[in-house]
Amino acid sequence: MSLAGALLSGDVRALARAISLAEDRDPQASQLVADLQPHTGNAYLVGLTGAPGTGKSTLADALVKVIRDRQQTVGVIAVDPSSPFTGGAVLGDRIRMARHTLDKGVFIRSMGARGHLGGLAAATREAIHLLDAYGRDVVLVETVGVGQSELEISTICDTVVLVLMPESGDAVQSIKAGILEIADVFVINKTDLGGAEKTRRLIQDAIGLGPKQAWRPPIVLASAVKEEGIDQVWDAVLQHQAYLKESGTLATRRQQRLKQEVVALVADRAREDARRVLDGDTAVGRRLRENRNGKLNPYALAEEVLGQRAPQGGS
Repeated sequence: MSLAGALLSGDVRALARAISLAEDRDPQASQLVADLQPHTGNAYLVGLTGAPGTGKSTLADALVKVIRDRQQTVGVIAVDPSSPFTGGAVLGDRIRMARHTLDKGVFIRSMGARGHLGGLAAATREAIHLLDAYGRDVVLVETVGVGQSELEISTICDTVVLVLMPESGDAVQSIKAGILEIADVFVINKTDLGGAEKTRRLIQDAIGLGPKQAWRPPIVLASAVKEEGIDQVWDAVLQHQAYLKESGTLATRRQQRLKQEVVALVADRAREDARRVLDGDTAVGRRLRENRNGKLNPYALAEEVLGQRAPQGGS
């Protein structure tokens, strides 16, 4: 049976191998995703983002339990080397993760960002498509950190959940960085630390100062460690999903997401072609290697590269 056929039949090993191919940037992965495209478009994609230390991984773990309690299957992509999903966390977090390991309705995969701008691994989009084709009802994507570069999450997921901590300064920083604009749901986690109401008011004021929109992001107080408020977090996500469907915005978002993915694929291909030209036995490649004073015009070189894309073989 082909890898695509095995994946569609529910073979979890085939899914794991397919995601590994995507991570390794193996050309087979792109072809596999293309072959599976007719079987995608059914999963609901939820992004969890926020500053380090806000408890995104613990929240993701708690959300998995809620989603499973509601009889839906879930895939988790944790793009974070320090995430408990990688096995590199403190013992308590690893024990919490263990409750899902025997559940066939849960698939968890950690992916290194590998320096990819945006805090998302380059293979994340392909992994999402693979989980979608595999038949997951929900795909949770947990991202590394938050900041201007992490705005990419809004181009990948249907609903973006921004995770904050009470009175930690990240709420103020999020406002300054414009991160509030990407949030569909706010979660103030670690409410057991105190100061959650003050942070809620701060976020409410910031939302009030922004442009008026049809969807007003809810602010949910939760303690992922104590598993308090997690049902309310998921209810807020479902409310946003219902709004997107009823307003027609979901189709618009997914159309925009497809456009972003095409742009990203074209950029990746152009980057690979440029490297082949510059590293290959081409006139521009030789001139670049022979140059010792660094005075070549990069703009002129770029135009030349665009004019002579090297074939897959090299020269």
